[in-house]
Parts: sequence; structure tokens; C-alpha cells
Amino acid sequence: MAELPALLDRLGELRGIGREFVDYRGARHALGTESLRRLLAALGHRVDDPAALAAELESLEQRDWIRVLGPVVVLRGAGEVHFTVLVPLLPTIRWRILTEQGEVLEGEVDPARLAVRGERGVNGLWYRRLALPVPALAPGYHRLELGKDDGSALAGTLLIVAPPRAYLPPALADGGRAWGPSVQLYSLRSARNWGIGDFTDLAGFAVEAAELGADLVGLNPLHALFPADPAQCAPYSPSSRLFLNVLYIDPEALPEFATCIEARRLVGSPEFQARLERLRAVPFVDYPGVASCKLEVLRHLHREFRATADRERGFEFEQFRKKGACDLETYALFHAIQDHFSAAGVAGGWPAWPQPWQQPGGEAARAFGEAEAEAVDFHAWLQWVAAGQLEAAEARARAAGLRLGLYRDLAVGPNGGGAETWGGEDLFARGATVGAPPDPLALQGQDWGIPPYRPDALRESGYAPFIRLLRANMGLDGILRIDHVMMLMRLWWVPVGRPSAEGGYVHYRLDELMAIVALESQRHRCLVIGEDLGTVPAEVRAAMSSWGVFSYRVLMFERDESGRFRAPAEYPREALAAASTHDLPPLASFWGGSDIELRERLGLFPAPGQADEERLARGAARRDLLAALAAEGLAPPGLDAADTVPGPATRSALATAVQCFLARAPAAVLALQPEDWLGMETPVNVPGTHLEYPNWGRKLAADWPDLMARESVWELATMLRRERG
Repeated sequence: MAELPALLDRLGELRGIGREFVDYRGARHALGTESLRRLLAALGHRVDDPAALAAELESLEQRDWIRVLGPVVVLRGAGEVHFTVLVPLLPTIRWRILTEQGEVLEGEVDPARLAVRGERGVNGLWYRRLALPVPALAPGYHRLELGKDDGSALAGTLLIVAPPRAYLPPALADGGRAWGPSVQLYSLRSARNWGIGDFTDLAGFAVEAAELGADLVGLNPLHALFPADPAQCAPYSPSSRLFLNVLYIDPEALPEFATCIEARRLVGSPEFQARLERLRAVPFVDYPGVASCKLEVLRHLHREFRATADRERGFEFEQFRKKGACDLETYALFHAIQDHFSAAGVAGGWPAWPQPWQQPGGEAARAFGEAEAEAVDFHAWLQWVAAGQLEAAEARARAAGLRLGLYRDLAVGPNGGGAETWGGEDLFARGATVGAPPDPLALQGQDWGIPPYRPDALRESGYAPFIRLLRANMGLDGILRIDHVMMLMRLWWVPVGRPSAEGGYVHYRLDELMAIVALESQRHRCLVIGEDLGTVPAEVRAAMSSWGVFSYRVLMFERDESGRFRAPAEYPREALAAASTHDLPPLASFWGGSDIELRERLGLFPAPGQADEERLARGAARRDLLAALAAEGLAPPGLDAADTVPGPATRSALATAVQCFLARAPAAVLALQPEDWLGMETPVNVPGTHLEYPNWGRKLAADWPDLMARESVWELATMLRRERG
């Protein structure tokens, strides 16, 4: 038997664990043996038992030779499917394709006449891998079956035929360019909302954006969070990416609000109105306060719905539940149970529940669902209401002329204690979370605390969970941003309890995942943008270009090795350009350096002197930015790089100049942040923090109706329309 280190090395290779990586500075780092051991354990291997490890290794090495077909085959038009058979060969192999459109294609081949793609002996038997030519099929999900000439089955597989490229909206064809504001929905202030931006705010904001001439409105992830634990407000660590955040519901927009006496009496009371006024006034969203108000009223409205819903409305809800099927029922049951345990003082997600409750198919969960059917119905109803209000907002945006609609965001993964992972232990890795190695955004590295898909389990499922995920988040005729698009090729897995720097990359099938993205993109007529910031392998950028997935180009990172900011003409065509992101400081903070002061106060510089180095680098960045603006004739008069506290007028002129600079780029899409229109400095999120800073709560500094009516915003919009053509 091989020594344990050799077994670990070979098993890591088969499991797609990278033994080294190149960091953002171009330096190579080897993966330590202990990190490899922990990552293999997260994939379910018994790493402390050499005999068991050797058996698992042998099984993996033989698996793809012993079985005739793998779980999924992806083609781009016509091609060939590789399958494995025993030698001596069968005289005839029958094939049948059941197309998604209901057609049946059949034929038979002589295996001896097929091209050989490999051969191997396993346990005294000889296997040969052959190539079966497959005719051109319409893009879709088909079924390929192989059988013997006596009619008995050999094997079957999911045959995914991808389109040549992802969807490109007509508005962007032939050099067309678009622009629009990108907002965190919760940050929208208004005199009518309940302390958090909601779907009614979104509809109104989108209509006003269209009036300005915008083509899209960008959004943070709208994924479902935790109503029973509203302080868990990170949109990138949701309970489920398949469903929506119910705190974005506008209770007063529901038909039941007009007829529910209890709800109207409660909301109209002086005490409740005082609560709402306080929630509107605070600069950060008070999530527990918002949840308390909204859920109290929504429970009244749910009871009103159950008691008074007309036949049509009741039928629509039942159809919604049928369409959501098992995913919706599991989600609703999870949150009903979490309400129950939260009321009993048990904090946290399903791992904190008693063992009998930790499986949705277990007797305890089933019995609860039967006994508390109304509680389960409430959470399913909330999803129906949220989906309806979001759909209405999208329709209003389209009707107002927003050509590219809403630009939604897909998070990398779910919270490990949420509904999406409940019962999914075989799909998600245990013992590891997703993060990032040290980079300029977080010098200590990042651990996002979310469990990754197991590459093997995801592929064995025929990618069904990933397909459902795309379908749940691709709005029809809209845009989807895939956060950390590198996840389609590899993810940085961090062993639980270890620093991020001790993690390593685990690889996925980029070709297969990208093909599915392109197929769903075409079906939903949805443009796809991949967030390719940080350490980006060349293979990812090449695949994005090949499949028509747009790049995500942020001004602060678009610099060459000398520090020079790239000119607008140097931006790629198939890209979204932006001045900043939710993980970066607003422009005013970048210029003044308040983000550096904040990170220093929070202890985010791991070594002494790094904050001062950052200040020196920021001074150089200011000079380089001014030089880039000057080269385009856009430098604000009188602004000096040494002036870190310019007056309001100069600060506004700088923001306008930067946005005009980006507007000149050939990048097809331009996203702008209203924070820069308001000269704000407070960040949305500080990477590397959890409780140290109130991430994901900061509101805009003005009510959105006031902001969108400002003369300065209309002047900016006029400039953007001129520059974007």
C-alpha cells in the first residue's frame, strides 16, 4: 500500500484540488499537506485511515471506466459522446435520444467501427472508450440511452446541448450601449416605506430611472434571508437563493390590506406609526424592527387571505405552490420550524435544532408540517406575495421604457444553516466554507462562511440544483450578475476553524457549467455578467469570451502595472463598467481615504505599517486618476491630488468627471452608484468584517424621489445619454 502522503496527493488530484495557486501579485503558493487532508475530509474521505483511503482511491480511479456513461454530457451543437464498453465488443449497440421537445431519434452502430478514445484494464477486464457521433439537436436537455441489440439497457445520461453563446439583448447589438443606476434595494429611503426599501420603492425608482433615460436598474441579491432571525441580513449569505427576501414586501400594496380591519387598525394606531417613523429616520436599516412590524401585519393579512380569497386568487396561490414543488415546501417548512424554535429560545439554523429535526424528510419535521399546516402555508404565501410584487415592479419598469429591465445578482452560496442546505448534506461540503485568498481587498484573506457545492455530487445530479438556481434568478428579458464567476471553474475552500490563507482551490467543470449558463440565458432572454474581480484564471476569461458572458470591469482595478488607469477606449466591449462595487468605498471615500481610516480602526491591516503604505498608494492613485481624467479633458478645474478634503462642488465635479470617463468606454453596459451622486462616504460592506461593522444596512442619504428629481442628477443623465449615444 502506498504511503499516506502519496495517497492524499493522488486523491487530491482526482478530486480537483489544486496543489498550488498564483496569488494577485503573481507569486506561487503550494498547498500544505494538512490543508489537503482537511479539504479531502470535507469531501467525505476518511483521511486518517490509509486502508480506507486506498480503497476510495481505487474506486475513484476505476469508476469512469467501469460505468458505460457518465451522469451528464454537454455538447455545443453536433458532436460525439464518449462511452465505455467491455472487450470483446458487442456486435451492435442501439442508441436512442429522447429530445426535450418530445421527439425520439434512434439508430444502431457497430462498436468496432467507432473511433477509440482510450483503453484500460481494470480487475482483469479490458475496457475501451468509444466515440458515438450525435446528430445536431436543438439546444436543450435531452436523454441519451444506449442498449444491446436484444433490447436490454446499457446506460443512459443527460445530454445537454448548448447554444453557441449566451443571450445578447437587441438593445446591445450593433454597438448599442446602455446605462443605469445600481442600488441596494434595502437602502432606498422614502416617506412611505417601513424603514427599508421595498418592491413598491423599486417600481417607482425604476420608472424614474427610465425617465432619466436609463436602460436598467441594478440590484443586490434579493435572496430569502431569515425572518425569525432578521439580524442575519447579509444578502450574500441567504437562507435560500431559490426564493425572495420577504422583508421587501410592501404590506399596504396587498389587496387584503384594504379589507383587513385588524391590520388597518394596527397600522393606523399612533404607536405603530411612531415605530414606522423611527424606522424611517435611522441611517442604517433596523432589521429586527422592520421584521417585527412587517411580519405582525403580514400574519393578519395571511389570515384575511385564507378567510376571504376569491376563487381566482386562491387558484393562483395553489398553482404557485405546485410550481415551487419540493423546493418551496421544504423552504416553507424550514422557516415554520425556525419560527417555532426561535420562539422557544433556540437560536441559529437547522444545525442547532435537535437531531430528529435536522432532516426535512424526518418524522419530526413531517409531523410538525402536518400539525402546523397554517404556519407552513404562511411562509409559502409570503413567497407568492413577494414574487408577485417583484414581477409587478419588473412590468412597470418595462412599461416605462427600461430596455434591459432589472439587473439581479446571484450569490456564490447559501448560509450553512438555511433552507437551501437543510437536507442537502450530500450536495454541500461539510467541514469547509467558501472564501478568498489574501488580496488587495482583504489582506488577511476572506472566509464567507458559506458551504460550497461538492463538485462530484453536483455533477452526479446532472446539475439539477444549479439549473433550478439559474431559473429562479434569471428575470425574463433582464440581466443576471453571477457573483464571483470564478466559481464555475474553482472555489477557494477554507477548512472550518482554519485561517483563509490555509485554504485551497477545488475545481469544477467550467465547460459544463458555462454551457448551462448559456442555455438558460437564451431561454430567459437574460444577459449574463460574470463578476471576475480578484484572482481570475485565464481559463475563466477565455470561457466568458467564448460563451458571450460579459466581464465586470471596475475603474479602481482597471490599471496597468505602472498604476496608470486604463483609458476608456481600452475597456472591452462585452463588459459592464462601474466606478465601484458594494465591496469598495464610494468615490468620495476613495478620494479622501476615509475607508483606510475605517479599516485601520477595525484592525484589518495584519501587519504594522500597512495602513501607511495604503495611504501612500492611495495618494499615487489619486494622481494617476487625475492624469487619466486630464487625458480625456475631464479633470475638474483646480482639483489637486493632495487635496483629500475638497469642497462639495469640487467633489461633485469629480464624481461627474469619473462617470463621464466611464461613459465613454465601449463597454456595452455602464452601472452607476447613487452614493456617488450624493457624495456619500459610508460603505455598504467592509470585506473581512462581520460584527465589527454594520454591513448591508446603510441607507442612501436622501429619499429616492428627492434624489431622482434633483437638477444635478438630470444634468448627469443628459451627459450620460450624450456620451453613451
